[in-house]
Parts: sequence; C-alpha cells; structure tokens
Amino acid sequence: MSRKEGAESVEKAARTSEIPPPAPTPIHEEREQWFQHHIKLPTKRLYKAFILELLLRQKPLPPSRNGRHIPLRVAHDKALVDERRDHAYISNSIRSSRYTIWDFLPKQFFFQATRLANFYFICIGIPQAIPGFSTTGNYTTILPLCFFLLLTICKEGYDDFRRHRLDKTENNTYATVLRSKHQESYTEALGSSPKTSYTQRDPDEDEEAEWARIKWHNIKVGDVLKLKRNDPVPADVVLLSASGDDGLAYVETMALDGETNLKTRQAPHALRSCHAITGLKATNAEIVAEDPNRNLYDFNGSVVVDQSTFPLTLNEVILRGSVLRNTQSVIGIVVNTGEECKIRMNANHHPKAKKPRLERYTNQVVLVLIFYVVVLSVGCSGGYLLWHDSTEKQSWYLNNAYVPFKQIIVGFLIMFNNIIPLALYISLEIVKVGQMLMVSGDMEMYDEETNTPMTCNTNTILENLGQVSYVLSDKTGTLTENVMKFRGISVAGTAWMHWSDAEEARQTGVDQGLQQSSLVVRKSAEHAKAAYDRDHDGGGIVVSEKELSRPALNRRSTDRGRHNEHIRGTTKDLLRHIRSHPDSRFSRKTREFILAIALCHTALPEIQQDGMELDFQASSPDELALVRAAQDLGFLVISRSTQSITLREVDMKGQEQQHVYRILDVIEFSSKRKRMSIIVRSPDGKILLICKGADSVIVPLLKQAALAVRKSHEVRRSVQIERDLQRKSEQHTPRNSFGGRPSLTVRRRSSMDIRPEQKRNTLDVPNWDRPLRPSLDRRSTEQGRLSGLDDFSLPDDAQIFSNTFKHLDDFATEGLRTLLFAQKELSEDEYTSWKKLYQDATTALVNRQERIEAAGDIVERGLTLLGASAIEDKLQKGVPETIDKLRRANMKIWMLTGDKRETAINIAHSARICQPDSEVFIIDATKGDLEGQLRDITDELLPGSFHSVAVIDGHTLTELENNPAATDLFYSLISTIDSVICCRASPAQKATIVKGIRARMFGLTLAIGDGANDIAMITASHVGIGISGKEGLQASRVADFSIAQFRFLQRLLLVHGRWNYDRTAKFILWTYWKEMFFYMVQELYQRYNGYSGSSLYENWSLTVLNTLFTSLCVIVPGMFEQDLAADTLLAIPEMYVYGQRNQGLNVPQFIAWMALGALQGILVWFIPWALYGKLNVMGDNGTFAIGNMCFTLAIMWTNIKLLLLETQYKTLIVGVSFAITTSGWYAWIAFLSFAYSDNLSPFDIKHSLEKDYGKDPNWWLVLLVTLAVLVAIELVWKTLRRDMALAGWWSLWRRWRHDSDNAKNPEELDLEVWQEMQREPAIREKLKRLARDDVTEREVGERNYARE
Repeated sequence: MSRKEGAESVEKAARTSEIPPPAPTPIHEEREQWFQHHIKLPTKRLYKAFILELLLRQKPLPPSRNGRHIPLRVAHDKALVDERRDHAYISNSIRSSRYTIWDFLPKQFFFQATRLANFYFICIGIPQAIPGFSTTGNYTTILPLCFFLLLTICKEGYDDFRRHRLDKTENNTYATVLRSKHQESYTEALGSSPKTSYTQRDPDEDEEAEWARIKWHNIKVGDVLKLKRNDPVPADVVLLSASGDDGLAYVETMALDGETNLKTRQAPHALRSCHAITGLKATNAEIVAEDPNRNLYDFNGSVVVDQSTFPLTLNEVILRGSVLRNTQSVIGIVVNTGEECKIRMNANHHPKAKKPRLERYTNQVVLVLIFYVVVLSVGCSGGYLLWHDSTEKQSWYLNNAYVPFKQIIVGFLIMFNNIIPLALYISLEIVKVGQMLMVSGDMEMYDEETNTPMTCNTNTILENLGQVSYVLSDKTGTLTENVMKFRGISVAGTAWMHWSDAEEARQTGVDQGLQQSSLVVRKSAEHAKAAYDRDHDGGGIVVSEKELSRPALNRRSTDRGRHNEHIRGTTKDLLRHIRSHPDSRFSRKTREFILAIALCHTALPEIQQDGMELDFQASSPDELALVRAAQDLGFLVISRSTQSITLREVDMKGQEQQHVYRILDVIEFSSKRKRMSIIVRSPDGKILLICKGADSVIVPLLKQAALAVRKSHEVRRSVQIERDLQRKSEQHTPRNSFGGRPSLTVRRRSSMDIRPEQKRNTLDVPNWDRPLRPSLDRRSTEQGRLSGLDDFSLPDDAQIFSNTFKHLDDFATEGLRTLLFAQKELSEDEYTSWKKLYQDATTALVNRQERIEAAGDIVERGLTLLGASAIEDKLQKGVPETIDKLRRANMKIWMLTGDKRETAINIAHSARICQPDSEVFIIDATKGDLEGQLRDITDELLPGSFHSVAVIDGHTLTELENNPAATDLFYSLISTIDSVICCRASPAQKATIVKGIRARMFGLTLAIGDGANDIAMITASHVGIGISGKEGLQASRVADFSIAQFRFLQRLLLVHGRWNYDRTAKFILWTYWKEMFFYMVQELYQRYNGYSGSSLYENWSLTVLNTLFTSLCVIVPGMFEQDLAADTLLAIPEMYVYGQRNQGLNVPQFIAWMALGALQGILVWFIPWALYGKLNVMGDNGTFAIGNMCFTLAIMWTNIKLLLLETQYKTLIVGVSFAITTSGWYAWIAFLSFAYSDNLSPFDIKHSLEKDYGKDPNWWLVLLVTLAVLVAIELVWKTLRRDMALAGWWSLWRRWRHDSDNAKNPEELDLEVWQEMQREPAIREKLKRLARDDVTEREVGERNYARE
C-alpha cells in the first residue's frame, strides 16, 4: 500500500478512538491506602490533640445554648458578645493569604528545610564550611544553597503579597450601614476607626440616625444594612424589608452555588414596617440565629416581634457572596461576619503549597544517590586504609601524613556530593520559567473574542499538567455559557423545532442539533478499512483501523438520526397551520399549550432604557427562554403584578388582542416537588390550574395516569433494550491496554510473507447534514407534511402518550432540558375549599413547607397533558470534543455542580460526559441503605462494560462523610466508574471530593471552574485551572493556571502537559547522567593517587562546570524540547498516558541512565589513560594534561549527546547553544593558560596550552579518537534500537500481552515508531488536519470522511 493510504488510516484511527478512563493501579493504590491509614491519619490525630488543642489551645468552639441572639437596634451602646468566646463577635475581615508578616519566614524556612534535597545540601554544606574537611572549597555548597533558598522564598512572598492585596481590596469595599450620629464613641470603644464616609447621604434619616458608607471590615454583627440593586452582599443578612411586591427580593447566588438563575428572598411579614429608619426604631424585635455552619442550603432561626415568634428559613436570609438583582433596595440585619459567613466556611483556608508529582520520584532518586555517595565514600576511604598499609607506611616521604578515617570519609562525602547537583534545582527554576513563558505565549490558547490570553500563576507544577488522571469540572460558566435556547416542542403527539433556530440554521448552514433534523438527510455508511504498509529491513508495519463506529463529535448531528421521522416542521409552520385551521382539535390543543407556556412562570416584563424594547427578568434562564418562546409563538407578556398577568395574543385571524388573567395562587417549585403550578382566572371566568415539571412527576398526576405510566414504561423499555444490545456489542470489542477501544493496531510481518498489494476499497460517504434546498413548490411540500393534522387523523390518547414520551427521550438524549405541561379546570366550589386549606398552610408556623406541598398535592390531580418543551443550555464552543479527547487520553471526567440532578444529567449528555449508551447509576441517600446501594451498583457493573456514570447529590455526600464504611465503598466503586456527576454540591463538598480522591487514588486531580464557589476545589486539587468567565476573575486569580475557554484544556494538557512532563523528566535524568558520567572519571582516578582525595580536575573549571559548560545542554531542551509534534499529540490523545504511567522518569529508567553514565565515564578515563597516559613518553605527562583531556572529553561528549543526539526538536537555538558552549570551553582553556601564575601546585597550567599539551598532536588525536568511539557506539546503539522498534522486536515483553497477530495500540508503540511516522509528509499532513477537525466540524457541521 502507499504511504498516502497509511496517512488516511492514521486519520481514521484517531477519529474512532474512544477510550474510557484509567483502571486503578492496585500496587500504587495499596501503598497509598496503607500510608493513609497507618501514617497520615494517625499523625493528623496526634497533631490535632497535642499541638493544636493542648499546646496552641485551638479547641473547637462549643455550640451556643440557644443560638446567637441579635436585637434589632438602630445603634448598639456596646459590642454584641459571642457567648461561645465570651467576647465580641469576630470582625468582617477575611484573609485568603497563607502567611502573615510574623509567621512567613519561620514557615518558609521549615517548608524549605523539609524538602529532601534541601535537607541533604544543608547536611553537606555545614561540615564543608568547617576548615580542614573539604578539598573543594568551604563555601561552594552553602552559599549557592542560601542564594537559591532566598530566591524561592522571595517568589513565595511575592505570590502571597498579591493575595494580601486582593484581600485588602475586598475588605475595603464600601457598604451602606445604619449609624447613629453619635456612633464615634462606640467604634472607638471597639478599638478601630469606622472610617465612615458621609459624602453620599440618604434622604431617609432623622435626628439620631442616618445611613452612612463604611468599609466592609468595619461591619459588625447586629448592624443594619441597606443594599441597592446590583450591590454585593458583605455579610450573612436576615432580610427585614424589600422594595419588591409582597416584600420580595431577587438575589444572584452564582458565587455560592454556581447557578446564575435568580433566587427569591422574602422579608418576614412581621418586619415589613422596617422599610425606613422610623419603622426600624418603632420595631421591637430580636433575631435568634443558628450557630455558623457550612450548609448553604439550610438556615434555622426565628424572629421574636412583640413577644410573638416567627420562623426564619433560608427564604428570609441573603448570604455573603450574593448580589442583589432586579430589586431597587432591601434592608437587612447582619447575623454572621467575616470567616463565620457560610461562603467563607466553605472556602479552603490557607491551602498548602503544591508540589509537583515528579518531586516524589526525584526524592527516590536522591535517596538512591545518597546511598551511592555514602557507599562510594566508604569504599574510597577503605581503599585509603589499604593503600596506607601497603604503600604509605613504607614511603619515607609520607611520614606523619596519615589522615584519620573520619576526616577522610567526610572529605570524600564532600568531594562526591555534587553527584547530587545543587545546580539541578537552580537550573530547574530557570527551566520552569522558560516553560511558563512557552505555555503563556501559545497563541492557540488565546481567546480573541474576550482578548484573554492563557496565564500561568505558578511555574512550580507545570509538569503535573502531563500526569492528570481525574478532571473535576464545574458546570455553569465552565462547560456551559448559561444561555438557554428554546429548541422545540411536542404537542398532540407531534414534534416541532423552533422556527427562529431553524432560520439561523438555514442561513449559516451549521447543524444546530434537533431543530435541523427536518432539514437534513442522514445516511449511514460502514467505514472502510485502511492500512499502511511499509517495508523496512525485511520487516513491515501495517497500521490498520479497527472496524468501529465513529464516535460523533457533534452528537446532535450524528447520534440521533432516527429522530427525523418525529419532526413535522418548524413552529412557524405550526402557526401557519393553526391560522389556516382555527377550529380543528389540533389547533385548540396547540393554543392551550402555548397559553400555558405564557402563563406558568414567575418572569417579570421590563421596559428597556430606550423605552422601545420589552425584555424579561426571570428567576431562571429556563423561564426566560420559555416566555421568549411564547412571545415568538404569539403570546406576549406585557405586564405582570402579584395579582394579574396581561397577555397580548395573536388570534386565529392574525389580529392582536390583550387579555388579563387574574393570578389566584402560585405553588412554587421546590427540589422535592419538581414542579410549579399557577392558578389563574381567565377572561371568560374559568379557573385554570396550569402545572409544569419533570415528566416523572407530572405523569402520575394525569387524569389517565395508568395509561400514561404504561406507555412511558413501554417506551423506556424499548429504549433500554436498544441500549443493552449496544452495550453487549461493545463488550466484544477489542480493548487497549487500559480498557478502551483501540484507535488503531499495528501488525508486523516478515519480508518472507509476500502478499500482493491490496487496492484500497474506497467508500464515498454522502454528506450527513446537507440542508435541503427549498422546493419550487414549497407550499405543496408544507401541505404534504402537515396534511395529517386534521381532526379525524389525530392519534388517540394512547398514541399521543407514546409519541410524547418518545420525543422526551429524544430530547433528553440530545442533552436538552425537558418539561411537561398539563392543566386542569377547577370549579368555584373546588377552588374555594382548597383555597382555605392552602391559606392555612402558608400561614403555619410549624412544618409550613411540608403543609404547602401537601396542599399542592391535593389540587394537582386529574391533569390533562398539554405537551412538552425542550430547552438547550448552550455549551461553550468545543466542550464535547474536548471531553471526548480527554477521555481518550485515559482521564476520568467528573462534573461537580450546585444545580439540580435533572439539569446536571442533561448537561452531562450534551457535553458527552454521559453517552447515549452509558449505564447511569443514581446514588441517593433518601432511598435508604446507602451501603446496599453501593454494593448493588458494584455487582451490576459488568466486566468489560463500555461506559458507566454515577450520579450523587450533596445530601448523599453529607451522609457519606458520616459513614466511614460507605465512604470506603464509594471510593472503591468510583475507581471502576468512568464518570461521576455530583449535583447540589456545596463548595466545601467539592473540595472534600477532591481531597478524597487525592487520599485514595493514585492519579493526579485537576479541578477547573470559573466562580468563587469553585475556589475551594481548585486550591485542593493537584492542578487548579481557573476560567476567566462571566462569574468574574476570582477563580482565575487563585488558580495555578487561567484559560478563557474550556476547549483550551485539551491543548494545555495533551500538548503542553506532555511536553513539560517530558522536558522536566529529561532535564532531571540528563542532569544526573552528566554528573555520574563526570564524576566516574574522578572516582577512577583515586586509585592512582592513593585514595588521597586529590582532584583530577582543575578547581576553577570544576567550580564553573555546571554554570558555564554543561548548563545549556540541559536547560535548552528543558525549555524547548518536543518529542512529538503538537498535531500528533492532539490527533492521538492516547499518547498522554506517557506521563500518567511515569514513563519519562522512574527508578528502572534512572538506573539505566546511571549505568550508561558510569560506562561512558569508564571509557573516557581508560582510553586517554591507555593511549596518552601510558604510551605518551615524550609528551606532557603531567596531571593537568590528562585531567584537562578528560575534562574536555566530558564537556564535549555531554553537549554532543544531549544537544545533537538526544534532542528531537532541533532548532537554531540548539545549534547556537552547542556552538557557544564548545567555543566557550576552549576560550576558557586559553584564559586559564594565561591567568595562572608559575606556581606548580597542584597543576602546571601556566602557558600549558601553547607550550605543552596544546602543541602535542597526540593529545588532540587521542581526544578525537575517544570522541569518535563514543559517537560511533551511540549511533550504532540508536540505529539498532530504532530498527528494532520499527520491527517490533525492542519491547519483547509486550508481545506476551497480545495475541498471535501481535496487535499494538497507539499508546504501546515505541516512541521511535511515532517519531518516524510523523516524519512522513502524508502522515504529518493528516495528523495536522485531524488536530483541527474536532473544532472545525462543530463550526461547519458534521462532514463526510475525506478520502483521497
């Protein structure tokens, strides 16, 4: 076959790759669990008991007896006292920085000293500074170490200084607080200046009090605040009054739970007179609040007004971190301040500094080398003792020259301490700065839309980007844009896409998912096999693709081709049909459904500032999308109050009319009810109850509930059978090394296996999403499509139920949010009797919410189904493609959100966290027997099952925290689950999950989010990514890295993560190799100087070795090396497992490199010693001549090997670095020859270059011969390894893990194979196009495979 066909096979293979997340590593997992249970947890308990509680007296605060009592006063004579502390409540200041001015230096010195390498150098540097111990100088270790530590400490101090500035900015924000005009004495008594600003006076004031602007950190518990529209809330506040109807206020809690939908808060009826200073002074009230806690979704308290007690719930409380929206002003009283606010209690306070995972392996290497240095020093000291007995005692000129054993061993320890080079850590900081600049400067991660580049806030953990196994993502603002689009409806058993989206799709030619279904022709085709044959030295490589279905990159355009038969047209076609058939039963049903959409909501119409446009303010973006869709369909809400809704309707004749619907009652949505109802009186006097909610809740409430439930089960059963068959077929699919479907396989055959060249079968796949051109007779086409909607052909109720539930399944599989609408007509008597019951429930003091829900259950029965709606929560650009690639890169994807379960699952389907055939397991503590649920799920997980997803909520997570046995079961379960969805999770729970994974799993965690509610998990993870999104810059400021879009994550991890891991691993290995290679010659020389510790190398050259002559050969590759091209890494994400499996740096690889360095050091010593040291009789036979030859060979070979032979990505900077280093060395030799004096001790250097060894041709000849031998051995070795890798003979042990065909998966191919393949122009071009296709296909629609 041709190379061109081979390129096509690689392209096709990469497209079909879909790999589940990693399987657990039992050995590492057992080690981690043992360390967790036997070392870490007991140590924490001892630290808490003896250090925190006993020594520092930091015991947990006891609970208060009856909560905190806060009187409502205009001004307090003295500070309110916290009975738990017996002094004033804490201030409203917050601190996110790690250090104070007092503990920064002690903490930093302790942190730096506890790092293994630093501790080693301290132990070496101190005795080296003692005169008489060192033969290499007294301060060559301790001074560079102090300089290095100083730089590190200054860097950490600067980072913390930036956090202090952010804290100061927030603490000095101004808020409006009620203050007495004589308040100065009160604040002075508290010991702080109020810094009150009276520049912006409020007209609401009297002789004693007024509203003043003060800084947040001066706000105290008991202060009365006034907030205006769009003001942030500075503390936890109990609402006293609000300017909205019936005391309602709207708040945005995005920073708390990540949700952008507005929440309603209502002032207690007993306190609504507190809308002005006079009302506040006249009210005798006391707030009784619960002790501060982390629960964001609950609040228990009461308010006592004139000896009457009223309950306080979360409905009357506004938490710090919220923002007041769509409300002119509110007044509230502060109950929690500062670090006792719920948002601060959910924060991850003072997180520890993060360390790179490679440091763990580097520490193992350091321990091995410390052992080696000690053994070497003891061996050389023993050699000295033997030489002393055999030679020194018999030599008269060495009388009284004996050195004590303890001094000689310390001297050797100091001599060989550079085998663990301090330069490694200094140069590594330079390398990481370069890596950080390379990552930050990547224009592929620059977002032009928002003018936001990628930002690195730290350079410490860049290599961690290449070892991530768990990606934990926020939902709102991270995966989604939180822009809701009305996509379609199902009414009377027919499905319609919304016409505005359809028109947009026609104009752009882009597939918009379900609404495009009626405009496209979908055809399926089998994928053709492709192969790539190459003959090489009697062997061949055949790269072939498995016959797997191609995973849809845009699942809305590929996964649901069967939806076409359900789509009748657009809603514009629907409206045209209604107007042409106004009296048909179908038209009446459709108008009832659209009317229900226009009435059943809480949205408020709002005239824009220009006075011309009408928009809406809604408590959720779902409702906003619904009322706008109703407007498109002819029902516009033009005004709304607490008593009525006014609609402008387009009648059957196309004329506009206004109708007023009186609002009788609203039964609000709750997480338990999962539905909302409104009772209205229509203009004709009828009382209508309209209900919308989840299908699982609405169906049992229908008049024909039994029939509806049966049809629902039938539809779900048929869908489940289809998915089960798909799962069974997936179980027989060949898997790769970590359980996923392989992208491609490689089969090798010998040259004797002669086969005729096969012609590639070409299969042209038609365009899947080609829009139909409008017919010349468009009207006849529409009439044909709509002809089945007259009365006599409408399906019966059973068929309507079946069709509707099929549509719901289609909508849900597309990742759309679905709602069922139903209604019921109430008689006057029925409503009157129920109204009394509902009134009693709303005014109840005990179990009010439960009684309201019970009253709603009574009236919401016997409903008639109207239809279903489908809304899309629009994903950010490239999210499904990015998640698909991350999964193929052996990462587990988690989604952690504060949103409700149904919404989270829908988004998971849209983002491809859930796949159409995924097994979804819901873990719910409310069902009881949590441990039993976990065991059942473990039993249900079949070996080899394709894809599984677990769903868990915040309440269940709380139960897990209180049940250690269930916690262990949960984390053992998720090691076998592919993805996890956590809904209703608080910020603290998100951080707890991250910590749980870190403690129990071996892989690295990455947390990504964009809001303040994500900060805790971002700081708790190994790698924290912040998105500069609509929620502000809080997350991006504290995160390790900041990007503008989720889609940039694939390049950050797959490309820069892989590169930085490989660069850092090579930098560490090469640095240790060159030190082993260099000092091996020094070790061998000791035999010839009586193990006296004399140095073969000149002292000044030794001092500047790692700075001038062997630094660029590791620093330049450490910054710029690219073992594989970016296009290859993006096209074949499986290559990411290189870092996950620690293939760049591990103990066996380290030992191999050390052995190589030792062998090459032996050659560099013995070849010059044999050819020049012994045979050179007439030339310069001084120590400096042969020592300088060995030194020159070491420098030349180090730079040749690392820069020219090992570095894959050779650029101009590599050549310049080699030229600078080699020429610089010879300039240094010349400099030494002139700079030294005539002193012969210890070396004769003066004029040696021009008069002694420098003019000896034998010296240069031996130098060149030795270099030639080293280069020849290296080239022969690399050629053999490359050829063996291409022939499949290099990693023979891998062959035992495969069948007789010796199939290979992408991640198992030797690196040399991929490097060779990407050199082929055809393959390189295909990989380049593949790396871009995932983005362009979402922009221009799904295309057919390009086949050449």
